[in-house]
Amino acid sequence: MYSTDRSCPTMPVCDICCQEFASESELKTHLLLSHLENEMSCPFCSLSGVSYDELNFHISTAHTEMDLQNSPTDKASADRVPDPTETNGAKWTVKNSPASCNSWRTPASPQTSGHHTLKTANETAAPSAGIALTQGQGAQSRIKSSPPAASTASASKKQTSSVHPGQSEDYSAEHCKAKQKRLSSPKKERMFPCPFCSLVCSDCFILQEHVELHLQDQASSASEGAVPEAGASAQACSSVRNGEPGFPLYECPLCSLVCVDNSSLQEHVELHLEYGTAAAAAGDLSGDLKLARQLQEEDEKKRKEEEAKREKEDFRQLQKVFGLDNSGGYRRQLERNMERAVSRGHMDPAEFHQKRAEMMESLASGVDDGRSRTNGVLEALYDFHQREARDCARVWLCAETDHYSSSAGDKGWGCGYRNFQMLLSALRRTEEYTAPHTLPDAVPSIPRVQALIEAAWAEGIDPQGASHFNRKLQGTRAWIGATEIYSVLTVHRIRARIVDFHQPTGPGNTHPRLFDWVKNYFSQHSSRGARLPPRVVKTNHPPIYLQHQGHSRSIVGVEERKNGSVCLLLLDPGCPPGEMRKLLNPSTAAASVSRMRKFPGHLKHTQYQVVTAEGVLTPEEKRERIANSRTLRAERIP
Repeated sequence: MYSTDRSCPTMPVCDICCQEFASESELKTHLLLSHLENEMSCPFCSLSGVSYDELNFHISTAHTEMDLQNSPTDKASADRVPDPTETNGAKWTVKNSPASCNSWRTPASPQTSGHHTLKTANETAAPSAGIALTQGQGAQSRIKSSPPAASTASASKKQTSSVHPGQSEDYSAEHCKAKQKRLSSPKKERMFPCPFCSLVCSDCFILQEHVELHLQDQASSASEGAVPEAGASAQACSSVRNGEPGFPLYECPLCSLVCVDNSSLQEHVELHLEYGTAAAAAGDLSGDLKLARQLQEEDEKKRKEEEAKREKEDFRQLQKVFGLDNSGGYRRQLERNMERAVSRGHMDPAEFHQKRAEMMESLASGVDDGRSRTNGVLEALYDFHQREARDCARVWLCAETDHYSSSAGDKGWGCGYRNFQMLLSALRRTEEYTAPHTLPDAVPSIPRVQALIEAAWAEGIDPQGASHFNRKLQGTRAWIGATEIYSVLTVHRIRARIVDFHQPTGPGNTHPRLFDWVKNYFSQHSSRGARLPPRVVKTNHPPIYLQHQGHSRSIVGVEERKNGSVCLLLLDPGCPPGEMRKLLNPSTAAASVSRMRKFPGHLKHTQYQVVTAEGVLTPEEKRERIANSRTLRAERIP
């Protein structure tokens, strides 16, 4: 229980607190009162609650890094260490020792290990709690401790106070120096890695507490049977540093675990990915697939809803453009325009009522009021080419035709109806078409033309076109095209023909085949038998109805230039009556003809359709064409 310093045989020294006494009886009394009744604890680890002999054996076997053999006091103490295998007939055992001390200590022989001094728990200095987080060595790393350095001044003070009166100062200084050497570490500071995780500590006490947290979590996990070892270790690592300020925390994206550094979080996530159970992996995969399928279905549903909404809006806009939105027809639009003119002061109320009465009279009779009509157009063209246009080698003009302009009641949608009126004005002047008495007695108004088309559908022609308009045109602003013109002409026994130039046939999206076809149409059967054909020819052919996307016009002639190029002469319903009447004045005719000329570079739409009248049908031919119109086909060029 005590030792005596060999340098001074008469002065016993306590190996625990280094206090010297005059006799061994005083030393024993000191040990009994100061140490044996108090709790014994290891000065290098957290071991406590054991006897002096057990603690002495623990220090000599578990803390072999303390190299104090150069000290004579240490050698003397080592000589006094009893046999570690037996004391008073009983074996040496370490009681209440943590599992970590028995599992991770470096075994050493009692004969080769130095004897270390012991301190009570109250006198043990607390080490610094510095911890360095690095990539750990792994689970096979060992724990090596570095003893805490005792204060030199404190040790000197103790030794000085316990010097015997008969002792010299040299002995006291030498003894104090030896004790100080035993309490200090001769080696540099070491780093201690955790065997369970990547934590590296600079102090063995902090590591001991950290490892005990690992063991406690493992014990609780074993009792619950649910938490994996790696997860528990990571949670222990997190709990050690969780309360310290200045350290960022990193949360696992797969669970609620919080780690203190990126490396620990990365290892933890890898455990999720690599060492998860098959059932958990299958469950996660099934959940991911289910979530992905659900998201895909939601996106598909949203896309379909947006597409349906867009299609509905596009259809509504298309109906509005083509006049099928039930917003009123010719009559309603004309009334609104006159009301707007009255509100702006452009028309008197009396004039409004007068024009409204004239409109109602025209609608009741079914005959166009003639306000937008211009007579003598072809005669003016013939005179112009005879008088001027010396750069034209040949000119062919259609039969006499009146020009009909769009009015306030059909502006923006009535071009098809106005071109049909131009065609009827030419047909009514030709005896070939008036003999069967199939045409109307006068040029009909736009509402009357709508009624004629509805009557043609009622006879069974073009059922697809009729269904497109829901068999109703009157009271709407619906656009009509080549098929509607063909239908009404066929029902009135006019041999109509549709030719479709469905794609460009020249460079730059031009249609030279269209120009050649129109030239052949007007030039055939003209001036037959004449030795010297005239330069300007006025034929008996009716005008050609020309349709393209969004607009229609009437072809009334063609010019062949001296350089071989071909130019078409077009009447446009969009041209106001005032501008069209300038053609009748020789002084302004050149500007009007210039606006009518269209060269190949001017007609660059993708598709054009033409409708021509080429004679009269017999009743049998009419019935045959109506029967064949269930699938209406046009001639395609090319």
